[in-house]
Amino acid sequence: MLQPRRSAALLSVSALAVVALAGCGDDANEGGKDEGSAGGATQVAITAVSGDDGDECQVDTTSVGAGPVTFTVANEDAPGITEVELLSGARIVAEKENVVPGLPEVTFTVTLGGGDYEIYCPSAVEEKIPFTVTGDAAPAPTGGPAKLLADGATDYAAYVQTQVDGMVVGVQALSDAVDSGDLAAAQQAYAEARPFYEKVESDIEGFLLPDADPTENSGNLDYLIDMRASSLDPAVGWSGFHAVERDLFGRQRITDRTRQYAVDLVTNVTALADVAKGLTFRAEDLANGAAGLLEEVQSGKISGEEEQFSHLDILDFAGNVEGAEQAFEALRPGLQEIDPDRVATISDRFDEVNQLLERYKDPSALGGYRPYTAALRKSDAPEMSRRVQALAEALAGLAEKVATA
Repeated sequence: MLQPRRSAALLSVSALAVVALAGCGDDANEGGKDEGSAGGATQVAITAVSGDDGDECQVDTTSVGAGPVTFTVANEDAPGITEVELLSGARIVAEKENVVPGLPEVTFTVTLGGGDYEIYCPSAVEEKIPFTVTGDAAPAPTGGPAKLLADGATDYAAYVQTQVDGMVVGVQALSDAVDSGDLAAAQQAYAEARPFYEKVESDIEGFLLPDADPTENSGNLDYLIDMRASSLDPAVGWSGFHAVERDLFGRQRITDRTRQYAVDLVTNVTALADVAKGLTFRAEDLANGAAGLLEEVQSGKISGEEEQFSHLDILDFAGNVEGAEQAFEALRPGLQEIDPDRVATISDRFDEVNQLLERYKDPSALGGYRPYTAALRKSDAPEMSRRVQALAEALAGLAEKVATA
């Protein structure tokens, strides 16, 4: 989910890691098991610090061999830096958001082919740091756990496509309801359309309109579809789901502007569906994406920031968790051969979070969950956060494990 930025959009793209990347394997990155590597993945540390001239991103190495690369991102004391992205030209290969002082370091793993990249730290004194990958990654291994993981990634791609297709139908129904002027029907349609995005947002957040600048919100489909009040860019203005939400729930009325918001939402979701057709994944994309969805729960849903007007945050919470669990289940057959103990732990943690969500189900409520009121947030947010954090910890490092299987 977008966060405020001085002049650019925050783009999240685990799924785009497959673009311009080569295959991974045990022999990837011939020099990858010496200095700067562990477990078959080259290690790169990125540290955000507050310097004399402003916030900086310090990178311990700016050149690595091709193959799986794990980036560890920590923010020591740089309040202006909230995310880090890896760029290949105009494409966002991968990113980590919510990188703020005081939080534990985070990681993401991608398999990189040779070429010139950039590490992008918005709001740093030097925002873009050249990053070079040399050589070619080894061909993807065949058979064994790697084959099972690859098959799981293919199955997951079909799940993502189903959710994207459903979102197109859902937002059209929302637009039709808004156009009719029936406030209650429009609110219901909003609640029915929202989960499609939440289940797969970490896989589809990085897509841009054709020829768009990746550092500008005006062409960023995630911004245009899912921006919220806290990430409003005055140069672009309101757009997407939450612009409609504000009118339907916050202002309790439908205007011509609301109708235009809904029409624009259909246009942008349709554009997203077009560019996402044929989307493919690596196993590490699924693991990165699952972690990203849980970060979304912590940063936007438990805080109550996501659905500021409708208070459907628990519905979104459940969507994020379902998407993360689907990614895990797609990886399960391969993971079972690699690390069965971790599979059992992750399964238990998902069960605990799902049991927590069961408490809030209410068939009579919009979206099927209790409204996430300020009172409910005050009483229950700490336990929600603990359960989600425990699950996130169980998933930590999973992307590197599957990338080097």
